[in-house]
Amino acid sequence: MAMAQPKLDERPRIRNPRSARTATQTRIVKTARARYGGIVRIVAGLAFALVLLMGYVTLQSNATSLSYQLDKVRQQRDALQEQTARLDGQIAEASSEERLAKFAAKLHMRDAQTFAVVRLDAPMVAKSKIPVVDAILAWF
Repeated sequence: MAMAQPKLDERPRIRNPRSARTATQTRIVKTARARYGGIVRIVAGLAFALVLLMGYVTLQSNATSLSYQLDKVRQQRDALQEQTARLDGQIAEASSEERLAKFAAKLHMRDAQTFAVVRLDAPMVAKSKIPVVDAILAWF
């Protein structure tokens, strides 16, 4: 008996061609992802490290800038304190009793013999015929 040998050119029949097509597409996508997956992970890791590094550099530059600003403000404070001390000395010298007495003698001034109290009447406010304007002028 002769056995029937399958033909070499003939392909075996697939029972469900739709599920085979889906399986093929899934296998193609998985191999493409597997091919580039390592590179994507490395690039993502490097990007994350770069973001962390840039954040650190930004914080350090901000801290350095703040320290320079603090030093500048301290120098300004010291300069203002020195200026205040000089001005206080000038005020004390200008308002000293001896200096004022010297200027008064130079201008031939002397102490008053009698004191008088002068009272002034309140200034006259222009009156208007309109009460609203009177109320507004009373505020001034």
